[in-house]
Amino acid sequence: MSDSTPATDDRAPHAWIAPTVATVVTLPLAFLAFVFVALSPMACDSCSGARSAEFSADFIPAFWTFLIGLLLPLGLLVTSWVLPWHRRNTVRRRKAALLAPTAVVLLYLLFLALVDWP
Repeated sequence: MSDSTPATDDRAPHAWIAPTVATVVTLPLAFLAFVFVALSPMACDSCSGARSAEFSADFIPAFWTFLIGLLLPLGLLVTSWVLPWHRRNTVRRRKAALLAPTAVVLLYLLFLALVDWP
């Protein structure tokens, strides 16, 4: 490197750690959240008539909101991996890596809030 290159353009030696930890946490967390969301209609198995129709009317948009919302943590994971591995991107990479599992938890809480439970 030349002497005119700023120190922030140096390669970050441990840039892979934050994306790896985020991936190891986010993917299983997203899978478990999806399983709980997919199995949640069983909460209304004993419902009948109008209550069942009301639950279905709440569940379907909440399910699709959750499913489409999973693109956000996926995008954050991809961002944490593809940012150039320079020191100047370390904070951005760590933020994206931290926000990925947080987004999964918030999406699940949003799903729970959207569904009117029996």
